[in-house]
Amino acid sequence: MSRIGKKPIPVPGGVTVKVQGKSISVSGPKGSLDWTFPETANVAYDDASKTITVTRQDERKQSRANHGLTRALIANMVKGVSEGFSRALEIYGTGYNCKLQGRTLHLNVGFSGRRRGLGSQFELTVPQGVEVVIEREAARGDTEPAQLVIKGHDKQQVGQFAAEIRALRKTEPYKGKGVRYQGEQVIRKQGKTLTGAAT
Repeated sequence: MSRIGKKPIPVPGGVTVKVQGKSISVSGPKGSLDWTFPETANVAYDDASKTITVTRQDERKQSRANHGLTRALIANMVKGVSEGFSRALEIYGTGYNCKLQGRTLHLNVGFSGRRRGLGSQFELTVPQGVEVVIEREAARGDTEPAQLVIKGHDKQQVGQFAAEIRALRKTEPYKGKGVRYQGEQVIRKQGKTLTGAAT
């Protein structure tokens, strides 16, 4: 039995759960999510105890793998609609900045010139269900990066959008310029040094 899969999922107040066939729908203060779980898994919701339980139909390898996965994804759905998820990003580099105009995120991350004559090097449309909060628009030196937080009720969607932003300018190892997750450790490399002539 999967140690993760056999754990019941507690459902907090304000969250409603509906299981129909191989589909589960979860809704709460932050939004609603629907998912069709694998055929090898069984999902049951007990309204009296406010818990969701996941079992598997057989002991095949794929069934065992889907057991824990199904439980983890449903637990993320419950947490997402009740509390939400967030991913914080930091942008290091002199002149690097980020701005939010409506549902468009503008990023300047050190590329030369302006693309397509626009005022920013990258313009990303914020997906529906995702919120972007700018905490500091512009980076100042090496100690005060620009900061933004990606929020939403769908963990996969939040993580995907944060990864797309990070991929635009991955942190380089010499000066540490670029986009990184908050708390991410960057291994720095020492640049080339000039040595004096041998005596």
